[in-house]
Amino acid sequence: MSDAARTATLEVEGLRSGYHGVTVLKGLDFAVGNEIFAVLGANGAGKTTLLATLARLIPLMAGSIRFQGVDVSSVPPYETARRGIGYVPQESGTFPKLTVLENLRVGGMIGRRSVAERIDEVLALFPALKPLQRQPAGTLSGGESRMVACGRALMQDPTVLLLDEPTAGLSPLYVDMFFDKVKEIHETRGVAIVLAEQNATKALQVSDRVMVLSLGEAYTVVDAAELTTQQLKEGYRI
Repeated sequence: MSDAARTATLEVEGLRSGYHGVTVLKGLDFAVGNEIFAVLGANGAGKTTLLATLARLIPLMAGSIRFQGVDVSSVPPYETARRGIGYVPQESGTFPKLTVLENLRVGGMIGRRSVAERIDEVLALFPALKPLQRQPAGTLSGGESRMVACGRALMQDPTVLLLDEPTAGLSPLYVDMFFDKVKEIHETRGVAIVLAEQNATKALQVSDRVMVLSLGEAYTVVDAAELTTQQLKEGYRI
């Protein structure tokens, strides 16, 4: 058993979930400690379904999710957010008609620390947002919008941050920046990160461990440094 599993913040056992009676995830078992845990896999492997299930937006068909030792399998999304699970969906993640600052304040409704203090921290992490604070989120570029979505989740002071393909559709400049920020968030804030990604090369550079999903099943869960090219190809069914 790995150190992460022994000191798990998030524990998943026998997880089955999907949509409209169709099973997508077929009995997953894994644990996440204070680390960057990458979830890799081809399109349709179940990455988005997994993160949405962990965020409690999709009900479980079977199995359990434990967060900080407490079963949260059936609690509503706002309760998991309050307890410390932050979630940044693949699509948008912002309120387009609200300004950047208003979006951050919505995230700040959860948590006990000063909202102003947390906003300052987010703007320090993403300085490109400073001149955009009064701009509606719907008018931002893709990269700027992702920064706001990530910043809003960080306003909740999460213990675990779920990032669903944060670099999808972004320019190479934003891709590099986001992976740097993922590592910075983990190292400076002590936030465990579950990172669903298609960019396997970049994800492996910043991750501690990785799970390769293949058609809703865990093909392998290993230290990122130990994952071989052959395992990756087989997991992606290339």
